[in-house]
Amino acid sequence: MSSTLPFETYLDAIVESTARLREDSAQSGLSTTVPTCPQWNVSHLLAHQGMVHRWATHALSVAATGTDTDFDREEVERAGLTADDTCAWLQEGSDRLVDRLRATPSDAKVPFFMDSPLPDRDSWARRQSHETTIHSVDALGARLGYQPGEGDVDVEPTFAVDGVDELLCSYLPRPKFDMRSSAPVTVAVHTTDTGHAWALSFSEEAPVVVRDRTVDNPDAVVSGTAVGLYLTLWNRGTHTSYEGRDVLALWRDRMKA
Repeated sequence: MSSTLPFETYLDAIVESTARLREDSAQSGLSTTVPTCPQWNVSHLLAHQGMVHRWATHALSVAATGTDTDFDREEVERAGLTADDTCAWLQEGSDRLVDRLRATPSDAKVPFFMDSPLPDRDSWARRQSHETTIHSVDALGARLGYQPGEGDVDVEPTFAVDGVDELLCSYLPRPKFDMRSSAPVTVAVHTTDTGHAWALSFSEEAPVVVRDRTVDNPDAVVSGTAVGLYLTLWNRGTHTSYEGRDVLALWRDRMKA
């Protein structure tokens, strides 16, 4: 069962989640603590997201022009923190990203930092759509004053499934997260509302993830609505149920995405 979405859907998500991020940030105020990321206030959240948009635009631009220039993440974040209008600064970066993605041919070769079932351009659009959506949830939490639940967020189940799939199939196997186990562990992950499933196998080697696969007698089962899984696996609260081994504790410790 396919979980990826059309390119235009990813662009729409970037635009819409940027708008929500701006609106909620403006209402909460730049000095408000972000409940989902308590080490940040809203100003830090906006500076981070604006930096990530500009970083993605930089990668796409380098591929288009063949001219590489240094991209200093810390310097760009400082620019966001010291901008006269941080919300407007965020919007400027988001607009440039969407424009650059639209100008990028569908078959363009753009180095991407993790495995993906999509062409390079679409992989960048997908990543930025979920990056911005999750951080819009963070901004919502700052406005509400608590960690948002499923009923608070404006995320469609089909989009949430795509985000779960990206996290499990592309993010999880990356060496930086070191999601390994000295003894073999199998985990079944499935949505209760859309019929999607993933089979995860952990060992001393890199994790193996197979989509649309059930697991016989798994060591752990993690289930929930698509949106509940999306928030939980991105470490935005616990909105799922699980049986067997407590794999979520290890997940939260290692998957700092």
